[in-house]
Amino acid sequence: MGGPSTVSEVNFFLTNLFSDKDLIPLPFQSFIAPWIAKRRTPKIEKQYEDIGGGSPILRYTREQGRLMCQLLDEMSPATAPHKPYVAFRYANPLTSQTLEEMKADGVQRAIAFTQYPQYSCSTTGSSLNELYRKASRGEGGKIKWSVIDRWAMHDGLVNAFTNLIVKSLSKFPVHRRSKAVILFSAHSLPMSVVNRGDPYIMEVATTVGSVMQRLASVDGFENPYRLVWQSQVGPSAWMGQQTSEAIKGLARLGDEEEKRVSQIPQQSKKELAELASVGYKDVVLVPIAFTSDHIETLYELDLEYVQEGKELGMTVERAESLNTSPFFIRALADLVTDHLKRTEVDGASPVSTQMMLRCPGCKNPTCGEQKR
Repeated sequence: MGGPSTVSEVNFFLTNLFSDKDLIPLPFQSFIAPWIAKRRTPKIEKQYEDIGGGSPILRYTREQGRLMCQLLDEMSPATAPHKPYVAFRYANPLTSQTLEEMKADGVQRAIAFTQYPQYSCSTTGSSLNELYRKASRGEGGKIKWSVIDRWAMHDGLVNAFTNLIVKSLSKFPVHRRSKAVILFSAHSLPMSVVNRGDPYIMEVATTVGSVMQRLASVDGFENPYRLVWQSQVGPSAWMGQQTSEAIKGLARLGDEEEKRVSQIPQQSKKELAELASVGYKDVVLVPIAFTSDHIETLYELDLEYVQEGKELGMTVERAESLNTSPFFIRALADLVTDHLKRTEVDGASPVSTQMMLRCPGCKNPTCGEQKR
């Protein structure tokens, strides 16, 4: 998806986003999309100003690619040297720009490596459709492509998330760590997308389950947890519970628990607090479907939800994003190394079995063409 690197690029980003028929099909889209973008631009510009004047996603993505390729050159010398290219869907560098650069460099073999660990037709699907449209017209030249389309349960990804969560839990006093509620927050989807069979909800849940299993088996944490959803836009139904509502709900339950405790004889309060299994007002907020910081983490999570929790009397720790975590960079390199070993064998499929399955309710002809 990408993000505007400067405030002045916000309108360009929003116009491209609302013009994407794979993501948001609208009547008279070429006319309506610029109008919607223009109306939303001032509000979104203010949000980017509040996080420092632009999204850091391009900087992080380039650095992730550079560090990954350093490892790849060591791990897979037969396919070295490796070079990363970044192609965003709605911000510069756009897919067409990146393909032009790859053609100028004479690239003959490339992996389309989605940075969405969990597949959705509205994110990875839209990006692959765009790549298919451009490449089928000859942009990029003659490149042999393969695709890493999802990696929700990869051991390295799970390990990277787990280490960052443990780091956040360590900020709580020892007697409160195992009771803190872990809220895994992912970008929501409209129910119209979910109901046509999009696999995203299922795949995010598998990441959450894998992380909690690792926390319990390796680190000894069996905290209470929930998967919640953020970034709903517009009045239509979206996947819930929304992250903000979950925080408010936990604060309310915490108040009820405190009221109940206050009615118990004084000498029993300390003992009850130590025996309580849930610390409703201690929360670790985990961006489970994002691989780097951007507007949804730096503004929505940090400036809205964390602050909201504090105002409600809660202690909310936001787990760091993956960014350039060494565990995460190693996971990326492992994924590509394993992919190269599998796809370089004669007759091997360049894509996963799951990628070839269209959503049962899919009516997008480009999805069908791309998979053929």
